[in-house]
Amino acid sequence: MVFIDTNYFLRFLLTDDSNQHRLAKMIFKQAAEEKINVCTSVVVILELFWVLSSFYKKSKGEVTKIMLAILDLQFIDLAERRYLQDALLIYKRSKIEFEDCYNLVYARVRGVTEFKTFDQKLLKIIEKE
Repeated sequence: MVFIDTNYFLRFLLTDDSNQHRLAKMIFKQAAEEKINVCTSVVVILELFWVLSSFYKKSKGEVTKIMLAILDLQFIDLAERRYLQDALLIYKRSKIEFEDCYNLVYARVRGVTEFKTFDQKLLKIIEKE
């Protein structure tokens, strides 16, 4: 099993370093062809979202599209894939931060009956549910 870190996703997506892009592309190709098994973590996905949004200044629409495409790569073993996909869909249509969307999805799945927060935007979303 090979762990894929945030920088591999970034080099693959951004092609800003041709050598690193080639290496990342090779790993993803091998995984897609089932020659190797790869995995990543929720933390990597959250970091990827943050770097694309904050450092690379990608728009909400661009980041959502990129992240959903990454999450659709079924050859990558990723716990909580469905939580992240659902969180991105909420993020796409709301004005709350992605991490809050994730926490909302996580709470729903866990059967949480009461959500404590001082975040007024998040409370509005919760009230609509």
